[in-house]
Amino acid sequence: MTWLAAASATVTPESTQQAVGYPSLFLLVLIGALVPVVPTGALVSSAAVVAFHQRAPYSPALVFVTASLAAFLGDAALYWLGRRGMRSRSGSRWLAAIRARAPEERLARARGKLAEHGTAVLVLSRLVPAGRIPVMLACLMAEWPPRRFARGNLPACLAWAATYQVIGIVGGSLFEEPWEGVVLAVVLTVLISAVPGVWRRVRAAAG
Repeated sequence: MTWLAAASATVTPESTQQAVGYPSLFLLVLIGALVPVVPTGALVSSAAVVAFHQRAPYSPALVFVTASLAAFLGDAALYWLGRRGMRSRSGSRWLAAIRARAPEERLARARGKLAEHGTAVLVLSRLVPAGRIPVMLACLMAEWPPRRFARGNLPACLAWAATYQVIGIVGGSLFEEPWEGVVLAVVLTVLISAVPGVWRRVRAAAG
């Protein structure tokens, strides 16, 4: 049993944290892409804070790869399900869920911008809170093939993961304790998510 005790001693809390953390991050971001109720931006920022305080130099890179890959695969799966619903006479629950999260005003705006700027709109849609679903639905209505959507969505997912990772790294660099950086990162992502809704209410009140 001596070798077992020695092996247990070599498993550090940090390595255990990584073994659990990265698969969890991947699954949660993937689920968040399919069911847009999971705060995936806050998850990525929080993971970036933890990675910033770890000794392994590749930890931030693993967070970036994990988050961007999960977001890309989740978007691809949701787009495929949406196309399947578009081709069905009765539609599908996934397409209905996409439509429910794309108000007519934002959908019309997304369709106009997509027709004018093409794939560049996909990148912006990932960075703007609540902007992803209307643009995805606009792509579905424009009958973009999955390959074209994937080409535009790849840089969008990379930019999204990098943006929220930077937020986490900034939060992590300001505090010695990781939990303090996580709190700041979550607060920042919540504030960023709330800005578009507040702006729309201000415009509506002014109009």
